[in-house]
Amino acid sequence: MALSRIWSAFIIVAIVVAGIKCFFFGQSDIFNWMVIGKSDDPANPLKLDGVIQTCSIAVTLCIDLVGTLALFMGFMAIAEKAGGIRLLSKIIAPFFSKLFPEVPKGHPSMGHMIMNFSANLLGLDNAATPFGIKAMESLQELNPKKDTASNAQIMFLCLHAAGLCLIPVSVIAIRSTRNASDPTDIFIPCMIVTFVGTMAAMLIVSFKQKINIIQPVILLWVLGISSVIAAMVWYVSTLNAAGITSFSGLLSGGLILLIFLLIVLGALYKKIDVFDAFVEGARGGFMTAIKIIPYLVGILVAVCLLRTSGTFDVVMNGIKHVFILLGADTRFVDALPTALIRPLSGGAARGMMVSTMIANGPDSFASRLSGVFQGASDTTFYVVAVYFGSVSIKNTRYAIGSMLLADLIGVITAITMAYLFWPTLK
Repeated sequence: MALSRIWSAFIIVAIVVAGIKCFFFGQSDIFNWMVIGKSDDPANPLKLDGVIQTCSIAVTLCIDLVGTLALFMGFMAIAEKAGGIRLLSKIIAPFFSKLFPEVPKGHPSMGHMIMNFSANLLGLDNAATPFGIKAMESLQELNPKKDTASNAQIMFLCLHAAGLCLIPVSVIAIRSTRNASDPTDIFIPCMIVTFVGTMAAMLIVSFKQKINIIQPVILLWVLGISSVIAAMVWYVSTLNAAGITSFSGLLSGGLILLIFLLIVLGALYKKIDVFDAFVEGARGGFMTAIKIIPYLVGILVAVCLLRTSGTFDVVMNGIKHVFILLGADTRFVDALPTALIRPLSGGAARGMMVSTMIANGPDSFASRLSGVFQGASDTTFYVVAVYFGSVSIKNTRYAIGSMLLADLIGVITAITMAYLFWPTLK
């Protein structure tokens, strides 16, 4: 119900704002462009895709996702039949059994979740999605109310949406193409913000679910993960932009290929029919991609209406005027469009980041902060639509509220880090 109300509010607000612009400010063609507009049309004053084009883009995204889902779910099916996922689940059971008390020890969903978190950590979005969907499907098997999100599903999705990522490679690459003097200077702030956001998500959901996180097992695992991340941060901080890109490619690509190798070798050792298992899993990936199309179309259309109606511009101008009236520093406001749209659309947020860099320069305070926003969280509503949609969850309970609260904590942390790392920049 929460998603339904938010989705309805997005559409109503967008159309009301567009109506005000049409009837009170003379923008008589805004309705037309909101419906049929194309971003590459020179005659389109909005320079944004309308709802018709957005629906086409949503379907194209799902079609593009078919191959990736088929590939990774195929290998996951091999790993499951060979017992690899269950082995991984047993390894992490001491920690996850405390954080996910309703999931039996050694359940395959634990292995799927750790694969998803690992892919997220390395910035492997294409790999993280199929692992995450497989985790949701495994958790759905334990869910007594099939149309309502379980506690375990909410905890998993909130941790996933927090977007813990070691190296924001895409942001560094974009800053490099815009000729930033040091494209990697957003790396440490991003790492800090994603870690804080993940811890915030864990604390928020643990509070709602009455999970005691002051337990030796949880504290030791968090400390261990923190130590590994700190070591990686220290090493990567010694590299230049080219070194970071090379290291990231070696680590992420090498890890994926190593996983494939171990899965196949394990399956051969267990005398599994490898190819048949792969085809069976890949077929499930194809069906999942088709299943999420309606959910993705719905979310992207609502986001499209908010953007084309100018609602985001109205919100931004209002925020800026409030801080001006309060006499506060407003340098961060120019970067806020990226933060506001990030929970709705990763592509749109990336466009906002580039726009901020063009308007303010790649080395400006706003551009650096915009890069931190882009690299420090996931697309909350996209995640909700895809992951809950893949298992036909209609009642998301407090999942969206928890995610947005964690996002807010991430935004506040990002602004704080920006003033800490770049206090004198304009």
